[in-house]
Amino acid sequence: MKKFAILCDATCDLNEQFRTQYDIHVVPGHITLPDKTDLPSPMKWDRYSREEFYANLKKDPNGFKTAPPNTQEFANAMETLTADGTELLAMTISSGISGAFQFASTAAKQVMQAHPEARIRVVDSLRFGPGFGLMAVHAARLRDQGLSLDEVTEYLEANKNRFHQAGWLDDLSFVAKKGRLTNAKAFFGTLAGIKPIGEFDYNGLTTVIGKVKGAKAAYAVLMEYIAQTIEDPEDQTIFIAQTSRLAQAEVYKQMIEERFHPKEIFINDVFPACGINIGPGLMAAYYLGKPISEDLSQERAIIEKQLSKEE
Repeated sequence: MKKFAILCDATCDLNEQFRTQYDIHVVPGHITLPDKTDLPSPMKWDRYSREEFYANLKKDPNGFKTAPPNTQEFANAMETLTADGTELLAMTISSGISGAFQFASTAAKQVMQAHPEARIRVVDSLRFGPGFGLMAVHAARLRDQGLSLDEVTEYLEANKNRFHQAGWLDDLSFVAKKGRLTNAKAFFGTLAGIKPIGEFDYNGLTTVIGKVKGAKAAYAVLMEYIAQTIEDPEDQTIFIAQTSRLAQAEVYKQMIEERFHPKEIFINDVFPACGINIGPGLMAAYYLGKPISEDLSQERAIIEKQLSKEE
């Protein structure tokens, strides 16, 4: 069976190593710097170091802006990848926070109308950052196992709600301002000493499912949360994302390794396409687990029960 190509937008936060290893193509979006310079969304630290980028973002959060690839940019990438008859799976950032899925869907229709022999499937990940990237890695692995384009598409549609986020964000101002957080007004701003625990929801946003006082207690709550939501950790690749929280991510990584013994675990960068809308202070793990409940009631109950033990 001929392999199909996989195309993601730049919010998947897969570095060059992962993109090469899993043969995943990326169509860049756009970022605007405070000096009004427009650039393709970088997936490496060239213009800024990681530390410089997040320091500058903290100083001027409103000066940086992002935009997804437009319809024509998606179409150009799709035409290039399907020109030789290769089938294509296109994956986008959550439609809950971006128009990328609509642009990609329109582009796929245009390409298939112009080239009736082309076969393109477009999947809304309902995720962003390393959560989206991890889903793309799973898609690539299924492809390498011999599953067809339609079979992998069906798997993603049926299982996207099993890709979890378990972590905290010290400062919710960025995600609240950018519309990345459910019930943003209730959590707007920085809560001194409080670690808001976030999980993906059915709308493709992040919802705060608990608030924990202090890092030590937050680690304990997160470890129990993972224990009750992950499936077959020994066979899993786990991503840990961090934005200016490398030391905390390293602690988290060690704790996860010691308790769950995953097949692989990596600390991932969050590049500007997502970082501009998240800001500094993110530290979270991403993994495959049990389906997330529609209203997140089961997930909140896990956090609340563990918090009662901590008191």
